Amino acid sequence: MSFLSDYFPFHQKTLNLVIASIMIALVCVATIFFQIPIAVTGGYFNVGEAIIYISALVFGPIIGGLAGGIGAALADAMSPYFIFAPGTLVIKFCEGFIIGFIVYRVHLLEWKKWKIYSIYIIAVVTGGIIMVIGYFIYEAFILALGIPFALVEIPFNLTQLLIGALFAIPASIAIQETYPIKEFPSKKID
Repeated sequence: MSFLSDYFPFHQKTLNLVIASIMIALVCVATIFFQIPIAVTGGYFNVGEAIIYISALVFGPIIGGLAGGIGAALADAMSPYFIFAPGTLVIKFCEGFIIGFIVYRVHLLEWKKWKIYSIYIIAVVTGGIIMVIGYFIYEAFILALGIPFALVEIPFNLTQLLIGALFAIPASIAIQETYPIKEFPSKKID
């Protein structure tokens, strides 16, 4: 089994397209719904992170990456924070993809003795750190705001990570226990 055929089997292309579209829309709405501006950097705090985490944990790396990147970038493009849209597309895609891939990889390696909470916490923290570092680099060097201004936003990004994780991890586990959406392959990686 290959990575793509595990997550996009031929007979489920339409289903995966629909799920990706719904998760993109949910990320966009959740990101727009609750925004607290951060005056120093021109960015904002939001709760869309939780939906990105749920997308990646429940549906895997590709849907998680697409939902995170496109959904959050659309929210930025439709708000006064449009300057962040290009960076958000890349940063949030990487975040969602990495979270989903860690969960995918763990299931492939058959680490059944690990508790699911531990796997999800490691995945979310890893993806969240990518998000924090990504926005720091984007603000400090690409937007040329400078390191001191970019440092101001780090606590807000860490808070987004924490709040998103506190909501998304239990929600993802409850969703998968109630409705087993994806059956992870049991074979080892080739």
